[in-house]
Amino acid sequence: MTIVIGLTGNIGSGKSSVLRMLAKLGAQIIDADKLAHDVIAPNGPAYAAVVDTFGQDILKTGGHIDRSKLGDIVFRDPQALARLEALVHPAVFARTQELIEQAGAEVVVVEAIKLLESGMAQRLCYEIWVVTCRPEQQRARVMAQRGLSEAEARLRMEAQPPQAEKVAQADVVIDNSGTIEETRRQMEVAWEKLMKAKEGKEP
Repeated sequence: MTIVIGLTGNIGSGKSSVLRMLAKLGAQIIDADKLAHDVIAPNGPAYAAVVDTFGQDILKTGGHIDRSKLGDIVFRDPQALARLEALVHPAVFARTQELIEQAGAEVVVVEAIKLLESGMAQRLCYEIWVVTCRPEQQRARVMAQRGLSEAEARLRMEAQPPQAEKVAQADVVIDNSGTIEETRRQMEVAWEKLMKAKEGKEP
């Protein structure tokens, strides 16, 4: 029996660090945010619809979508963001389902920043794990990782639902505000509980 964990958290919360820990514990990782990039690549299932909706101006030379330009549009306009998500989420969901069905691991982790908002959590996941940290840490990480200004980082943070909304729906909350070792200890406790629950569910 494969158990699917949905892992989410707002931008800059440190989900990548938690994913690496889960992979070391034996989980198979499905990065739904990477799949979102794949489905809008040329020949991807959502590519034509996104270009039709947002125009040729979002294309780079060679035909790839310039995600920076697209981001500038959608992160300033909630309606544009909703239109983009309506085009991308169904394709990501379909591909995620395929990968879960093909998985060889006992535990699969689906990581997605829009896990809850897209409906993927309710339809695919046994447990929801949410990674959190302090807002100033989020902002600093986003600026460092993506090369953004403070204003750009704030814009992306403010385009997302409040962190508390994710926490309210979580089965497990991983506080990533402290040291790596503190985060790892929380992960190990949560993993041990999951393994015990899995043993109880098996015939």
